[in-house]
Amino acid sequence: MKILSIGNSFSVDCQRYVRDIALSEGEDVRLGDLYIGGCSLERHCENLQSGQPCYEYYENNVSLGRASLLTGVNDDDWDVITLQQASHFSGVEETYFPYVETLAAFVRERHPRAKLFINETWAYEYDSTHPQFVTYHSDRFEMHERLSAAYRKAAKAVSADIIPVGDAVAKARKLAAFDPEKGGIALTRDGFHLSYDYGRYLAAAVWFETLFGRAPGENSFAPAEREYTGKNDSGKPQYRNIPGTEANPNLIRILRSVAHEAVSSLG
Repeated sequence: MKILSIGNSFSVDCQRYVRDIALSEGEDVRLGDLYIGGCSLERHCENLQSGQPCYEYYENNVSLGRASLLTGVNDDDWDVITLQQASHFSGVEETYFPYVETLAAFVRERHPRAKLFINETWAYEYDSTHPQFVTYHSDRFEMHERLSAAYRKAAKAVSADIIPVGDAVAKARKLAAFDPEKGGIALTRDGFHLSYDYGRYLAAAVWFETLFGRAPGENSFAPAEREYTGKNDSGKPQYRNIPGTEANPNLIRILRSVAHEAVSSLG
C-alpha cells in the first residue's frame, strides 16, 4: 500500500510506526509525507498555487529533501492520501473551508482511484503550554469535542473517511494508565506532539486498523529505543533494539484495544 500525507508535524507523529507495524503483519507500505511544521489547510492551498518547493518530503520517515506539493502528489500512484488541519485550528470549523474541498478536488483529479482520508488530530494535554490552547479555554475536553465535530464536518463535505487518532487519544486519556493528572503516562512529549513511544504507537495502530481493516496482532511490532549497528551488504543502515528500552507489553496491549475501539466506533 502506498500512502501519502499532506500534513505537518502531526502527520510525522502518526506515520512514524505505521510501516513497522505493517511489515510485522506481513504488509508492505510505502509512506510519503509532505511536511511543514504547523501547516494549515489554507497554507497547503497557497503552496499548491505557488508551486514552490517549500515542503520537507519524507519517504518511510527519511527526508528526501525539498519538494513542492505537486511533486509529492505526482511522485507515485498513491493508494491512500490523507489531509489534516493544523492542530491549533483543528477545533475551528471555519478554518477548514473552502481549503479542504480545494485539496480534495486536486488530489482526486490526480489520483481518482486513491482513497481519501481525513486524519483526525488530537487535543493538547491538560497542562500544555501551546500558545493557542487558550482558543479552547486550555481545556483538553473542550478541544477534543470541537475538533471532533470540525473533522467530521470536513470529512462529510469531501466524502472522505476519518482516521480517528484524536478519538483514540481521548479514549486512552480516560484510563488512569495514560492520564498524567492521575499519575499515568502522558501520550504527548511536550503537551501537544505525541510521545515517541506510546503516543506514536497508538496513532500507528489506529492508522493500521483503519487502512488494512484489522487490528495489529499480539506479536506485532512494539517500539523501543534503537542504536545503529552498521550497514548490511547492500549498504543499508542496520539497527537493533537497546535491551531494557522496549515498551511495556501490557500497555501496548491496552493501546491496541483503545485503537480498535476508536476505529470500531466509527461504524
